[in-house]
Amino acid sequence: MEAEAARADDRRRERLWWLRLLAVFTSPVATFTALRDPDKRESDAREEPVLALVLLAGVAGVLATPAVGDLLDTRERDSLVVAVLIFLAGSLYGVATYWVGGGALRLGIRAAGGAGDYRLARHILAFAAAPLALSALVLWPLRLAVYGGALFRAGGPDEHGAGRWLFEGAELAFFAWAALLLVVGVRSVYAWPVTRTLGALVLALLALVAFSLVVSIL
Repeated sequence: MEAEAARADDRRRERLWWLRLLAVFTSPVATFTALRDPDKRESDAREEPVLALVLLAGVAGVLATPAVGDLLDTRERDSLVVAVLIFLAGSLYGVATYWVGGGALRLGIRAAGGAGDYRLARHILAFAAAPLALSALVLWPLRLAVYGGALFRAGGPDEHGAGRWLFEGAELAFFAWAALLLVVGVRSVYAWPVTRTLGALVLALLALVAFSLVVSIL
């Protein structure tokens, strides 16, 4: 009976975090404040929503790069192959950003005097990336409906006219939204003023730049 009750409690916690994933768009402060709970069961319960956010945000990040603009110019690739390539590349990009970016964020928060562990920093980063995940589900299907496979061919109609600036502006808005959520997230979890929050994020960015320089040198 105890084991069954524990499983039921775990399922309840998981459902609650899926709901909080949706709530991050409308009530971000409440969602990020819930991350303060140090209970390991709470951290475990949000792993699946975090994974979904990481993968979708990674796909959105890859789609935002110029590298996808000519994937269909090679005859050996069809639409299915391109979709698989984007998903795999996006998943790898998302996971790498989650671990490396989460580490940089943890260093920035720690340098600013914040507590919490590496896992908490990663989860803050993941929930802040929710707008990017949303763009992969909303913006890119709309873009595909308008331009189709031309999105992945050089010189297509998506590279000209008002449509290009409209979609690129929307894409930038989603990235700006994610950046704002990161500020809200750190501030909400640690109850810091804006200046201290921004200081922690600047330190995290410097840590990320230093890591990139070391990798490039090696």
